[in-house]
Amino acid sequence: MSWLFGLNKGQPEAPSGLPVQPPPPPPPAGGSSGGGDKPKDKWSNFDPTGLERAAQAAKDLDKSRHAKEALDLARMQEQSTQMEHQSKIKEYEAAVEQLKGDQIRVQAEERRKTLNEETKQHQARAQYQDKLARQRYEDQLRQQQALNEENLRKQEESVQKQEAMRKATIEHEMELRHKNELLRIEAESKARGRVERENADIIREQIRLKAAEHRQTVLESIKTAGAVFGEGFRAFVSDWDKVTATVAGLTLLAVGVYSARNATAVAGRYIEARLGKPSLVRETSRFTVGEAIKHPVKTAKRLKSKPQDALEGVVLNPSLEERVRDIAIATRNTRQNNGLYRNILMYGPPGTGKTLFAKKLAMHSGMDYAIMTGGDVAPMGRDGVTAMHKVFDWAGTSRRGLLLFVDEADAFLRKRSTEKISEDLRATLNAFLYRTGEQSNKFMLVLASNQPEQFDWAINDRIDEIVNFALPGPEERERLVRLYFDRYVLEPATGGRQRMKLAQFDYGKKCSEIAKRTEGMSGREISKLGVAWQAAAYSSEDGVLTEAMIDARVDDAVKQHLQKMDWLRGDEEAQVKTLTPPAAGVAGSGGKMGFNLPLSEAPEAQEVIAPVLEINAKQEGDNIPPPSDIDQSAEGKSAVGQDCEDAVKAEATTAAESLAPPATSTDSESKVEKEDKTGSSPPKDGTPV
Repeated sequence: MSWLFGLNKGQPEAPSGLPVQPPPPPPPAGGSSGGGDKPKDKWSNFDPTGLERAAQAAKDLDKSRHAKEALDLARMQEQSTQMEHQSKIKEYEAAVEQLKGDQIRVQAEERRKTLNEETKQHQARAQYQDKLARQRYEDQLRQQQALNEENLRKQEESVQKQEAMRKATIEHEMELRHKNELLRIEAESKARGRVERENADIIREQIRLKAAEHRQTVLESIKTAGAVFGEGFRAFVSDWDKVTATVAGLTLLAVGVYSARNATAVAGRYIEARLGKPSLVRETSRFTVGEAIKHPVKTAKRLKSKPQDALEGVVLNPSLEERVRDIAIATRNTRQNNGLYRNILMYGPPGTGKTLFAKKLAMHSGMDYAIMTGGDVAPMGRDGVTAMHKVFDWAGTSRRGLLLFVDEADAFLRKRSTEKISEDLRATLNAFLYRTGEQSNKFMLVLASNQPEQFDWAINDRIDEIVNFALPGPEERERLVRLYFDRYVLEPATGGRQRMKLAQFDYGKKCSEIAKRTEGMSGREISKLGVAWQAAAYSSEDGVLTEAMIDARVDDAVKQHLQKMDWLRGDEEAQVKTLTPPAAGVAGSGGKMGFNLPLSEAPEAQEVIAPVLEINAKQEGDNIPPPSDIDQSAEGKSAVGQDCEDAVKAEATTAAESLAPPATSTDSESKVEKEDKTGSSPPKDGTPV
């Protein structure tokens, strides 16, 4: 057991797996070894009893049979204890590591918080510094602005002071200059006067000498010029060859000048009549140089175009369609046979197809057409007569024949006896009557009017055919709706080149419904309705035309049409109230016009015709223009007189028919017919018509 005390060092060491025994505890103080006397000796307090017990135990253990097992058991116990100590050490180390990790985490958290707080403090400090910097900058700006304002004020004050000083200096200089100028002028005047007074005789002598010299020079010049011209004229007169050549040259020069001027005027008028277009003509299909230059493609297509159907694209009543078709066929045959064209009057509400049919008629007949409006005649004034003659001269030069369409003809073809028209317009009307007095094989006159009752009676006499274009009926409206629906909606929607689509609904049923709802509307209004549908589709976001959009546009069109009709009825009622004669007072005033009298007490025709003729004659006499403004043509005068008499007689006949009894009316009509047959005659009282 010597290894227990570490004495036998030469023996092999214990296995490494056995636990190392700790050193024995120190002996208690005050042992029996007497080591108290030497406190510095390390063995002074050693207790050997433990060693003795251990030695005894080792001896007992060596003697025992189970010494080896006990040693193994002790070794195992020691290993278990060592393992427990090691596990505790590991747990302690793990706890220490965990504690270190917690400390590190806490330190990191504290550091993060510290960094955040430092960041916040830095931000707050930076914001505060920025705020201070901004305040300093604003203060600097305010100070700078105040300084600039102060400098500007000082500069302005300085400039004002300088300007005031400059003005004062300039005024002082001008005053001094003015004074000096006055003094200089005064001195010069005094000196000049003194010099003139002193040299008066010398000046008079100079003037006298200059006048004598000038007189002598002029006399010599006259004598020299007279002698030269006299010798030249004497030599010219003595040589008859020169005289003859001079006279012939001057004659030829005069003839050439006048011939060139007149030839230029004639050529200009010829070119204007052949190639130009009169100012009254607004639109024409006739070839002109200007139109050919502006629209060459259109002109080429027009020259290559063939006669078309007169009613292509025109929707009319079947009876009216048959009649206008007969007119178109007759016009075409008239042109082919070089016959005389018939003049046509087309009347009816606006937008019923009068202008469209006139164009189609000209194209169907192979004729040229020209469109003029009656409203363009009145503004021309004195030039209206010349312009009207140019129109008819231009129409007479057409080789294919010309259809002259006068739209709104009632604007200048009004009654001359009752309407208040100017003398220029009256002269233009007379020129129109003169040029249309006979039928022509060069042009065909087509008049269009909404108020044909306002035409002069002479105009009615020149009309061969009267056609009434009424508002379309139900069938015509449905055809028009389908026509314009196809033109403005279906064709753009199916063409694919435009941004337009059409929703799915029954198109035929919708067209029939629209035709029923548009009662009283003209063809132009229905065409505008089609344009409104197209515009509604283009203005929508997706470009789709729906049934609701169509109905909305139809409702708007119907409301607008009703509003127009209300306005028209209001105007008609106002005109009726204006034209209604007074109810009483006619008989008491001395005359019996027969407005409110029974048929038995109505005046006779002779009592009515005479005042009417007298009043009309006086009106015509008051409106006669001065001799300088009257056309000197004998034919024009006779036409004017005949037309005036026709108008007066027609009015008298109308008054007699409406006021006189049947028998008396017949007598008056026979008298008027006799006067018409015998010819024109002035009134009995001698008043000019």
